[in-house]
Amino acid sequence: MNMGMSREAGLVRPTALPRTRRILVGCVFHESHGFSPHVTGADQFEVHRGMALLELARRSQTTLGGIVRKTEALGHEVVPSICVSAPPSGRVDHVFYTKTRDEFVTLARREKCDAVALELHGAMGTTELADAEGALLTDLREALGSGIPIGVGLDLHAHVTPAMLDAADICIACKENPHSDVVACGERVIEGLLAMLDGTLNPVITIAKAPMILPGAAETAEGPLAEVHARARSMQAVCPEIWDISLYNVFRYLDDEDIGQAAVVISNGTSKCATGVAEELAGLFWEWRERFRDDLMTIDQALDVVVKDKGGRPYVLADMGDRVLAGAPGDSTAILMRALSRADGLRGAIPVTDPDSVEAATAAGVGARITMEVGGRLTPGFRPLRITGKVVATGDGRFVMTGPFRGGEETNLGRAAVLLVEDRLSVLLTSKPGFTHDPAAFTSQGIELAAQDFVVVKSGYHFKLNFGEIATPLNVASPGIGYYMRGQLSWKRACFWPEHEISKPRIEASIHEARYRKTTRLNCRS
Repeated sequence: MNMGMSREAGLVRPTALPRTRRILVGCVFHESHGFSPHVTGADQFEVHRGMALLELARRSQTTLGGIVRKTEALGHEVVPSICVSAPPSGRVDHVFYTKTRDEFVTLARREKCDAVALELHGAMGTTELADAEGALLTDLREALGSGIPIGVGLDLHAHVTPAMLDAADICIACKENPHSDVVACGERVIEGLLAMLDGTLNPVITIAKAPMILPGAAETAEGPLAEVHARARSMQAVCPEIWDISLYNVFRYLDDEDIGQAAVVISNGTSKCATGVAEELAGLFWEWRERFRDDLMTIDQALDVVVKDKGGRPYVLADMGDRVLAGAPGDSTAILMRALSRADGLRGAIPVTDPDSVEAATAAGVGARITMEVGGRLTPGFRPLRITGKVVATGDGRFVMTGPFRGGEETNLGRAAVLLVEDRLSVLLTSKPGFTHDPAAFTSQGIELAAQDFVVVKSGYHFKLNFGEIATPLNVASPGIGYYMRGQLSWKRACFWPEHEISKPRIEASIHEARYRKTTRLNCRS
């Protein structure tokens, strides 16, 4: 043990100096749409290991970035494992998931570090497993035993399961949607793990759920969700033993058992108030369910707004039904079709996932004028749209997001091409569903955003952070599997209000004790 010296009444006494801790870090990030017919394979994921993971985390505005930078800032050692990340889409190929899980668990067992800190989304399912993250954490806990604490930073749309809470000692979420505080979430995970190792935090997790999915009003800056979060903050302020309250508004399209709006309270030791706090907060989701609805513009209403301000600051239109950031394939041409049908000459940039069209445009080459059918090949019920345009760019589709949300992170549209239609509409054709919530998705392919009247993004919330300084947001009601419309999808395991008639639920809290047990192990190095 490292020792220093202290002076007391003329005597010199040895004092323990802070130990340097070794923290194993990793990330498995995917939000899986249970109704998408498409499997998310290994080729959809960005994978980083070792030093590449550290370099990514040190520059990225992510929960993993917060974990790594906080650990290093406090003088502790970061031990990198593996980071796999992909845009939301269909369920993950189970073979890829299994290989990733086994690699991480094997490395965690071998390194024998002081603690494990992870970024997980919390709503990942595979082709064979609904609760992929719960299974990963269970295997990790079995490999490590009770002598090493596990901390997890989640998305607030996570589906928090008993398996996750039984295996991890700390499970907390970001608190804002759009997710402007993901870095802070990672920092908080590290603070909690170090407090556990120092013996100043004994986390006890209390969870309560309203067993249903709600259809809208998902932003935390206004409306009922803002009020629930404000209530949580006021409750935490008067209950000093509460260390964290996380509210989970859950991902709507992971069809699993026990999905619901959840309140998770972490207290330092047993808390007399934690149960009441969790149950009251979860109960508000039920009591205020009628308020959790959106009032969206139609496509033409949104384009009418753009026309009135034509030539000014661009508008950014959220294609809500075809949101890649909700797991949709991104192949809708609905906004493109309406823009072409109008006589107002609007200039716009519109992404469409269509690998066949990318291949055709690339083969034709820059400068060629071609006619082809684009989009509508991936989402059930969609149809391709026939257009004619000039190929103005082709490329590999790789870019680095500018942020704030996930800024600094490398990502991939697959092979891409830009087709200029009627000398005014830039159709960004991509081989993969991509993170178009970020301006760099367009600028990296040669599209000048300032020259547009509108830009279409396959995102509903996070684009407001990343486009905030250059465009005005409009959320648009559009077709697709990325937004709830009554009768469109059929939930078999989860209850979706108002899709299903739900009787008033009995909301009862359950408690999960920390699995970690402090040991006297002095040397954790492998």
